[in-house]
Amino acid sequence: MGLLVMILGLMLFFASHIFTTRRKARAQAIARLGEGTYKLLYSAVSLAGLALIIWGYAHYRSSGWIDVWYPPKAMKHIALALMLPAVILVVASYMRGRIYATLKHPMLAGIKLWAAAHLLANGDLGSIILFGSFLAWAVYDRISLKARTDAGAPPIPVGGPTNDLIAVAVGVVAYLALAFAFHPVVIGVPVIGV
Repeated sequence: MGLLVMILGLMLFFASHIFTTRRKARAQAIARLGEGTYKLLYSAVSLAGLALIIWGYAHYRSSGWIDVWYPPKAMKHIALALMLPAVILVVASYMRGRIYATLKHPMLAGIKLWAAAHLLANGDLGSIILFGSFLAWAVYDRISLKARTDAGAPPIPVGGPTNDLIAVAVGVVAYLALAFAFHPVVIGVPVIGV
């Protein structure tokens, strides 16, 4: 049951996100509904999908676990190492500096690293579907960005190396919080000292 709910959540979440890559259809929807209503509907569908993903995955983990393969312990260490740059890249998408200017879309690069790291460390069916979906979406979205003619969002000024230093500092703090507090307490899976 949990796995099916999670898959439904993934379908809702990615349907809303993929719709935004269809710029002509998106523009028509905004013209028909108005920008505020469109954003409200987009947010509601995305949040509903996210809630179903979280609930479904938690339920699957507690009662319907299905092993597909057994990752070697070294994969967990590799995943832990990959998560640091993943978090820094996500932060760098908001603290725009040289990292942002070089990668153009550090958020998507961070999501790809996050998903790949979790695929390496988890060999169960639910994790493969969950993280594989996010990896596939991030690859799709990056490819779709090359075909878009509009900016997609208001421009954020790009700063210099100071923004990169801030992104790295905030990223390290967020990484430590995720590793020592969020993952063991919220997810229920310790990642340090395992």
